[in-house]
Amino acid sequence: MSDASNGESTRFTHGSILWPLLALALPLTATQLLQVAYNLTDTFWVGRLGADAVAALSFSWPPIFLLVSVGGGMTNAGTILIAQNTGAGNDERLGHVAGQTIGFVGVLSVAVSMLGVVFAPELLHAIGTTPGTKVHELAVTYTRIVVLGMPFTFGFYVFMALLRGWGDTKTPMYLMVLSVGLNIILDPFFVLGFTGNPLFGWFGLGGLQRSLFTTTGFGGFGVMGAAIATVLSRGIAAFVGFWLLFGGRVGLHLALDDLRLKFSTVEKILRIGVPGAIDQSTQSIAVIVMTALLATVSTDAVAAYGIGTRFISLVWLPTVAMGMSVETVVGQNLGNGRRDRARRTVYIAVAILGVAFLVAGVLTFWFARPIVGLFITGSGSDAIIDQGATFLRIVAPTWIIMAAYHMMNGAFYGSGSTRMAMGIAVTSLWGVRAVIAVVAILVFSVGATGAWYAIAVSNVTAAVAGAFFFFRGRWLEDVLEADSTEGPDSDADSGRLTDSQ
Repeated sequence: MSDASNGESTRFTHGSILWPLLALALPLTATQLLQVAYNLTDTFWVGRLGADAVAALSFSWPPIFLLVSVGGGMTNAGTILIAQNTGAGNDERLGHVAGQTIGFVGVLSVAVSMLGVVFAPELLHAIGTTPGTKVHELAVTYTRIVVLGMPFTFGFYVFMALLRGWGDTKTPMYLMVLSVGLNIILDPFFVLGFTGNPLFGWFGLGGLQRSLFTTTGFGGFGVMGAAIATVLSRGIAAFVGFWLLFGGRVGLHLALDDLRLKFSTVEKILRIGVPGAIDQSTQSIAVIVMTALLATVSTDAVAAYGIGTRFISLVWLPTVAMGMSVETVVGQNLGNGRRDRARRTVYIAVAILGVAFLVAGVLTFWFARPIVGLFITGSGSDAIIDQGATFLRIVAPTWIIMAAYHMMNGAFYGSGSTRMAMGIAVTSLWGVRAVIAVVAILVFSVGATGAWYAIAVSNVTAAVAGAFFFFRGRWLEDVLEADSTEGPDSDADSGRLTDSQ
């Protein structure tokens, strides 16, 4: 075992749990915030093109996120395999596992890209666009270009997932800074070109803009330009990431031979990754279903839901980051045979987030109206603010237990119990939410409040179900077995990752 690998493994399996956990979570939180910057940048510049362009982006994102979630589940399998093999000290397997994940996700990304390009018009029509309208045409164009770039997007995500499993979240954060920075630079020029581009005015370069437009006649690509900028920025980041991986500059050492797919490892990736992909896909579908249900109530309800979920997604970023950190630390400790330490990792994460979300929940409940008011002003805004404030006041008190659920879910993923995690999410969280919302809105006609209570109740049922399976403890035994056929240098008596402490 190399000194670097030994130090990386020991950092999470020995000594303090708190500081290594926070050291993972803080860069992950920054990475999540930078991901939000992608969407905000596109929205800001496309907003200069008018309402139809903004609407096109709004319709494009749900199907894009749905397709990305398929890759997300598979890249997560790489995180789990890398984490457990790192904890077990199986250095010779790390390159093989990383290469197999990259190879398989690469093939998957091409398939998803082709399907997305072909069925983009149908997907967009299914969620509300009208074929033949400008909004539909713009949404199809944007979606197809972004989907064509899925191999870059998946490559970027798989790099981040593999490094996270090994215990490095800073390098992916730096790479995200590069990607977002490129997108911020490219967007105004690709969207607006050299006409109507306020960037020149901000820097007193109006004359230069006129000269450039006279010389080139380039007025930007419009909505298509935002898609091109996103694909290019992610493609460059993916290229740099693979350069780091195959150059052995980030702890993991890969060779081109590691990309040759082997059935035993691909089967393992599928076994872990498919439930995760279903879990993430269900989240995307649930948002679409809830939006459709609220549309039967009023447009104010849809707007309030959009504002509320946007705010919650921002507040929730530390929870997502801490859940990923728990996944890594639990995976490495279970791989090392330290079950008690894996369980304590969850307790510590729950304690940290419990305090944070107790405060966040109280503040949100108290200042619900001003919070919603930050997102909307003007005539007709009062009704939306009322609905949004009610939404936040009903849901915010459940955040503290929902944070605990996400930490337990991180442990399930870290152990490889992705089917368990998927089952809880699909039934106790999204299933309960959908059923209550449908009954409340369509049967009893209680309006948007029924949807708000459906979300709150589903948060509680998911936490209760998660706690039941967590304390039952079977996830501690669901650690992946080291397969003797995983890598070219494996031997038959390589042992299990589940050796007792």
